[in-house]
Amino acid sequence: MQRTFTLRNRLLAGAAIALLLAISPAPARATSRETVELQTQVQQLLDMVQRIQSTLDTRFGVMQNLAQQTADNATQMTAAVNALQKTIAAQNDATNGKLDASSSQVQALNDSVDELKSRIAKLDKSIQDLQAQLQNIQNPSQSGVTSAAPASGSPVAGPAEVGMAGNQTPPLKETLQAGVRDYNAAKYDVAAGEFQDVIHYYPLDDMAGTAQFYLGEIAYHQNRYDDAVKAYNAVLEGFPGNAKAPAAQLRKGLALLQLNKKQAAITEFRLLIKRHPRTPEATQAHAKLAALTTKSADR
Repeated sequence: MQRTFTLRNRLLAGAAIALLLAISPAPARATSRETVELQTQVQQLLDMVQRIQSTLDTRFGVMQNLAQQTADNATQMTAAVNALQKTIAAQNDATNGKLDASSSQVQALNDSVDELKSRIAKLDKSIQDLQAQLQNIQNPSQSGVTSAAPASGSPVAGPAEVGMAGNQTPPLKETLQAGVRDYNAAKYDVAAGEFQDVIHYYPLDDMAGTAQFYLGEIAYHQNRYDDAVKAYNAVLEGFPGNAKAPAAQLRKGLALLQLNKKQAAITEFRLLIKRHPRTPEATQAHAKLAALTTKSADR
């Protein structure tokens, strides 16, 4: 644009100079014919300047119109992009919400399946116990029927005393709590006996699953990783709905790492994340998987 205005200014200046020359007094030797020719040339030059001016004005108007259209299109495009971004953001939020809901539903479904498996296992155990009792009733042992006569001078136990002697079942909650206290005090042998009592006398109670977990912890602290894996498996298979199930799966993976069973440990960590995605144990499993992946990449 600056170049166009400069050209126009130059043409106007030339026309003005020519006009001055035309109106200035002619030399004595100039003829009227030369004056007419000069005036004609000046007029032609002025007409050319006017045509150039008109052309420049027309083109400048067209350029202004195009610039305005471009600005309007840019504004419309910006508005469309902003609207699209808002739509995409809303869709992402909706998708994330659906994913969260799906994760919660999957976790709830896994918990329900695990709880159902636990109930079926307990029911099978109850049926086996009933079958054993029926078998003992139908085929009583001879040694149980006949008893040795009491020695001379020995007191004979009455029914109340017999009942007291047979009532040796320890209380469930107190026994488990005592085992946890002894475990926290690093009295592992005493704690193991108390946890085993819980499992022995209350094999179908959910607290038996907690006792199994602590038996695994004792074995882990004593570097008996094979025994620890077995105890953790007892929790995961017999009591999948127990509150210690996520911790049991995490600790099982760690025990497998101690046994140099890396792939098996990775499988346990992935199962933990799938079954219990929103637990602190799942967060630790993510960290362990990331560390194992980094080590593999470095090698």
